[in-house]
Amino acid sequence: MQSVSSTNPPTAPGYSSESFKYGAAIGVAGARALHLSIVLILIAALAVILLSCEIFTNGVEWLGLRLGLAETATGSVLAAVGTAMPETVIPLIAIFLGTEAQGEEIGEGAILGAPFMLGTLAMFIGGIAVWYGYSRGKRKPHLKLRKDHAERDMKFFMLAYSLALLTGIMGLNEDFRIAHVNTAVAMVLLLAYGFYIHRTLKDEETEKGNSCPALYVCKICDINPAKGRYGLTLIILQVIAALIGIIAGAKIFVTEVEEVSLAVGVSPMILAFLIAPIATELPEKFNSVLWYLRSKDTLGFGNITGAMVFQSCIPVSIGLLFTSWILEPINIVSIVIALLSSAWLFFAIRHNKGISYKVMLASGSLYVVYLVLLFVIGAD
Repeated sequence: MQSVSSTNPPTAPGYSSESFKYGAAIGVAGARALHLSIVLILIAALAVILLSCEIFTNGVEWLGLRLGLAETATGSVLAAVGTAMPETVIPLIAIFLGTEAQGEEIGEGAILGAPFMLGTLAMFIGGIAVWYGYSRGKRKPHLKLRKDHAERDMKFFMLAYSLALLTGIMGLNEDFRIAHVNTAVAMVLLLAYGFYIHRTLKDEETEKGNSCPALYVCKICDINPAKGRYGLTLIILQVIAALIGIIAGAKIFVTEVEEVSLAVGVSPMILAFLIAPIATELPEKFNSVLWYLRSKDTLGFGNITGAMVFQSCIPVSIGLLFTSWILEPINIVSIVIALLSSAWLFFAIRHNKGISYKVMLASGSLYVVYLVLLFVIGAD
């Protein structure tokens, strides 16, 4: 009987070992190229989402102007929907159009990732901006806020996200997995956000001189969007086209997240938790950095906390209504960390001189704590 050398594997008739080595090398290179193409498609999908969101927001601002809404109403209601659209559409697409198993995980991950990122990483970046302005002598080290507005946002967020935490903990026990409970909590969250919008619009001082940047679609045609039916039609067409772009980009994003999770062996929930909020929410929140540098702290801080309230009510309601909402322990930890960060900020607003850049940096450091727990403990 002939022995087979361990260093020279058997080859098919007519093929040398060198041919097999060459083929293996091509296979490895092809796999790397495939993974790279997935990442590039993922980045392209996010770019489509963000671009469509910008076009949507521009159209919505004009729609608010044509409908005669005050600037506060347009910003707090219509524009808020536009800036939150990517984070809201991604879980919807994942849940309804993703694969049955991974789609739900991606949806839950995207839902939980946004408020966590806003309460930690976005605060950290804001703290750096405040520190930078203070070190250059351009502003004070503390935020100058409308205390009633800041406290209200924190209260609404902590209440809403506590309900998400409660249902998540209940879901860990099979005896408490009752769909009716999740539905009831979702209804409470939706009503709470409606009440929040009512209070926000009621308390806001009416700002005059409402204006909008030029409607993007009007750059390719000579029609005034401020007048006539043709102008209103262009506004509506731009909004609809942007919505189609957001949905298409979200669908591609969900598909590629599933591919990446399979390729690298990472839970799709964790991958969506980390990627989706940073890519879709964080770029928009750099508006707060500019406001902090200009000492417009109520705008900068409210831009973050208002989004936190929205994300803890609307997307969480979607998750409660359309998924089993059985969360991994590491995701429940993320909810606890976000609530701790918010409680720390609320305490600073109410009992201290206010929120300083040190408080914001401390809140943001909790993001690093979660990453350490994620990689040390794992997703399970």
